[in-house]
Amino acid sequence: MTGKTAGTGADKGAGWMRPDPADDGSRMLFGGDWTVDGASALDRTLKDFSGAGHGKIAFDLSAVSRLDSAGAWMLFRAAHRLSGGGTPVEFVNVSEQHRPLLEIVGKLDDVAVPKADRANALVRFLARVGEGAFDFGKKGLELLNFVGLVAVAFGRSAIRPNRLRPNALITQIERTGLDALPIVGLLSFLVGVVLAYLMSDQLRKFGAEVFTVNLVGLSMFREVAVLITAIVVAGRSGSAFTAQIGTMKVNEEIDAMGTLGLDPVEVLVLPRVLALMITLPFLAFFADIMGVLGGGVMTVLALDLSPSQFVTALKGAVDIDDFVVGLVKAPVHAYIIAIVGCYEGLKVQRTAESVGHQTTVSVVESVFLVIVATALFSIFFSILGV
Repeated sequence: MTGKTAGTGADKGAGWMRPDPADDGSRMLFGGDWTVDGASALDRTLKDFSGAGHGKIAFDLSAVSRLDSAGAWMLFRAAHRLSGGGTPVEFVNVSEQHRPLLEIVGKLDDVAVPKADRANALVRFLARVGEGAFDFGKKGLELLNFVGLVAVAFGRSAIRPNRLRPNALITQIERTGLDALPIVGLLSFLVGVVLAYLMSDQLRKFGAEVFTVNLVGLSMFREVAVLITAIVVAGRSGSAFTAQIGTMKVNEEIDAMGTLGLDPVEVLVLPRVLALMITLPFLAFFADIMGVLGGGVMTVLALDLSPSQFVTALKGAVDIDDFVVGLVKAPVHAYIIAIVGCYEGLKVQRTAESVGHQTTVSVVESVFLVIVATALFSIFFSILGV
């Protein structure tokens, strides 16, 4: 057994511990002030005490003059450590003044020395998967509840159109539609160029490069143009919705709306949802035109076709159904993006860090749900044979 004395005679009232000289070392005497003021030195002394060589040790607190929760916590932590190593500890000669505090601290679970996590990697992985599944389900229910709130706001506005705010709606149409035309057009044009180049390069190996026009037209009209547009809008407008509403929540503007009797869903969410559902189909149409234009330029250059030949081949490859299939998805994608962006904005806490976090979450969730919706649409149209 090793034992050290904490404090010296010069340290008036300082806590100390030492073996009982009248005993064989199975009793430790404690005295002085066991308070937070000397916690650092006392804690080091207790950690150095191993208690080895004894079946049982008694902590004699008869000489303790002052004891607070920090001192009691250190004593119980040392007792738990020794007990865990096979040396039980008993507290003896506790004064009536200190007994209530020791009883309270002794009932706390966190005084015990933490045990190492013995779970293997597979168990930890499964635990994390299960936790993620529960969080995913909870998030889905909350988002579904928010969809219901927005539906109620739509219903109220349909019954009483004067509740709509045309100025806010027009402003959001400009921000989400007109201001997004350059980036959507440029990106769609470049995607069309890349698709045409890759398809013509691969089909040339089989002598079927003439079908490049078919693939470019079908892919752009049915899937690629509207999906690229939705992803761009999710990163541009969806994140803006979250940041704008989140900043208003940080500045307590949303609380002020409630004080004035205004519904934040009706004032902030509804104009954004309606504006995006109006503008995204037009953006998708613009993306169709720019994507086919980019694919046409690349096809003309790669296959030595004339522009009139490309247009003729495009007419024979696609019809109005392919065009409609793509545009039908646009309002659904717009609804998803706007709902998620506004929902995450209203979830922002009153910190700048929360605004950034929820904005990131908003973009990730929007893109994920848009891709899921695209897959479901593909299955649905396949079943219908469209």
